[in-house]
Amino acid sequence: MENTRKKPYPKEELEKKLGYVFRDKTLLTKALTHSSYSNELKAHGNKAFECNERLEFLGDSVLSLTVSRFLYSEYSDRPEGDLTKMRASVVCERALAKFANSLGLGDYLLLGHGEERTGGRERKSLIADAFEATLAAIYLDAGKDGFDIVSSIVIPMVREDLESREDDTFDYKTLLQQIVQSAEGEVLEYVLVSETGPAHDRRFEVQTLLNSNVIGRGFGATKREAEQMAAKEAVALFGEKA
Repeated sequence: MENTRKKPYPKEELEKKLGYVFRDKTLLTKALTHSSYSNELKAHGNKAFECNERLEFLGDSVLSLTVSRFLYSEYSDRPEGDLTKMRASVVCERALAKFANSLGLGDYLLLGHGEERTGGRERKSLIADAFEATLAAIYLDAGKDGFDIVSSIVIPMVREDLESREDDTFDYKTLLQQIVQSAEGEVLEYVLVSETGPAHDRRFEVQTLLNSNVIGRGFGATKREAEQMAAKEAVALFGEKA
């Protein structure tokens, strides 16, 4: 029988992409081991390889807490309902598969022959689960620094994903533009004043300028968020309500 299983890429390459080197390499191997591979080995009497399902279970909670903590601190003006929707949008299968693909995670998986033949390395549900399992492996391996290291990996991905999608809240920038357009010759612009904090915990400050005069200031976890908050303050200055 022809061996159709693809040899996975060296795990050291994945560690470089993650920016984290495992002390216990078996944790990473387990995170990348699909049940199809584990079951095949067990069928031949080798029970040493555990699949990543238990790690996936833990990773789901680690990811949820990491994202919740980020959203709570960085979107302090948002109500609970908005935060819940935002969290759901970045911990869903679509988002997790996107994060996994950014690491090329599918290339490192250990899959059974059946999964290999049917395109398991590209299957969203499979690589999303492996992503959660990998986060759990990092969390366990890093000990007391687990949450901070997971955050340093996940939050830049989450921030980029949130920033790349249309804001589903009220668009204060559009409202402000409409107000300003009612008078000819007015020049409206947004200026980034500062960008502070580590990569996984950025803080942006933006000013709204009208004819070079500051009419609003806003802060946010993304530049877009800060611009919306600056526009909101400017809208209030004009006495308008959203």
